[in-house]
Amino acid sequence: MSGLEELSREELIALVLQLREANAVLEARVRGLERLVSRNSGNSSMPPSGDDLPGRTKPAPKRAKSSGRKRGKQPGAQGTAMGWVSAPDEWVAHRPVGSCGCGADLAAAHVVGVEHSHQVHDLPPVRIKVSQHEVYRVRCGCGVEHVGSLPPEVSPAPCSYGPNIKTLVVYLLIYQHVPVQRCVRLIADVCGGAGPSEGFVHGMLARCAAAVREVVTLIKTLITMAQVVGFDETTLRAGPAGQKKYVLSASTENATVYHLGGRDLDSFAAFGILPEFAGVAVHDRYGNYFHPRWANLAGHQVCNAHLLRDFADAAESYPDAHWPPQAQRALRGLIGAWHHARDQGLTGIPPCIRDPLMREFRHAIRVGLAQVPLVPGPRHRTAQHPGRDLLEFCRDHEDNVIGFCSDTRIWPTNNISERDLRPTKTQQKISGRFTSEQITQDRLDIRSYLDTARKHGTDILTALRQAIMGTPWNPPLPDPT
Repeated sequence: MSGLEELSREELIALVLQLREANAVLEARVRGLERLVSRNSGNSSMPPSGDDLPGRTKPAPKRAKSSGRKRGKQPGAQGTAMGWVSAPDEWVAHRPVGSCGCGADLAAAHVVGVEHSHQVHDLPPVRIKVSQHEVYRVRCGCGVEHVGSLPPEVSPAPCSYGPNIKTLVVYLLIYQHVPVQRCVRLIADVCGGAGPSEGFVHGMLARCAAAVREVVTLIKTLITMAQVVGFDETTLRAGPAGQKKYVLSASTENATVYHLGGRDLDSFAAFGILPEFAGVAVHDRYGNYFHPRWANLAGHQVCNAHLLRDFADAAESYPDAHWPPQAQRALRGLIGAWHHARDQGLTGIPPCIRDPLMREFRHAIRVGLAQVPLVPGPRHRTAQHPGRDLLEFCRDHEDNVIGFCSDTRIWPTNNISERDLRPTKTQQKISGRFTSEQITQDRLDIRSYLDTARKHGTDILTALRQAIMGTPWNPPLPDPT
């Protein structure tokens, strides 16, 4: 820097102080950027697909717990194999051909018996079968004429597709995430070059969604009546370019329903579950779930899987601190004890197991609060040190963090909701942006129907075919209490 020799001592001191302030700002900015790129699926709510982004730090590999057993099927474990069918669809005989050493033709030889049998399981060639439905007019002996009627699955149009190919189209689009063009090509290839048009395939979404709409309303009612429901949300590119939407989900062990909207309170209310829900809501730390607008809630359970990732982030921010791994160890112990208690049919974790782990967790939170200082300032406008908000939340909402310990009906994690939402992200990766919000909601309604049917052990293709034929599958109603 030229001209420094002309500056006075006071001016040099002022310049040094100015440079120190600028350097401090740059250091803070670098720390923020380093923290940003260090976020991954192991220390935040980011999906695992984001770990491969350029510049992103991948999560540390999980240590495999050695059980001392060799890989593969274990002795005594139940095996699976292709079963022998007692009544096969076809018998194929393989007789010896040629001549015997004596010169006689083996075609005329006497059959002694079957030496050994082999069964081959295979698919028959798939071809579209055309059935022509003739509607007859008849005249009674009294002179009155009568006209027959088409069955419900047959369209009044001169030519139409039947319920089986309609079922296959919706199954490929919704459950296997096949784009429209590839769906058309796949059916054409499998069926010998004959396949539906792209317009027909795309139009099946609205038609199927209309067929299951009443069932989706029933599913939403059943979820609202449940004792424990998991809530989650994820981003989705839907609508005009540059616009971001959210898929909101509500899940139980027997049902799932989805809604396209925003992440605001009005969208949560429009979903139609939280305003009337009177059970325990399992979710992450997002503030809208704790809003007083949901006055009927019986309680909250914060997803401990999210907390474990947050504590992993704290452990990376404070590598010499003991409280992050201590909190993780206590939560993992409580989650494992919950699973064991539930498997045994207990209503809660036994106190002899629960209390020491809860004390360990509380101690970790107290130590963390003492080591991570509070930054003074307005709460919602002051950035705190990494982990401070997490520690304060665990201190102020302890019942919402470890409430599952006293009631095994309440899940310690919201993994069920995250699993239900995962196919939505898979579909987006394959298809990109969904241009129509209404068609996107149709997709979500069909997915709600299929996921709920799957959770009840119903065959997906059967449930879809029933819906397309006008008699959709319905979830069983709970027993009156």
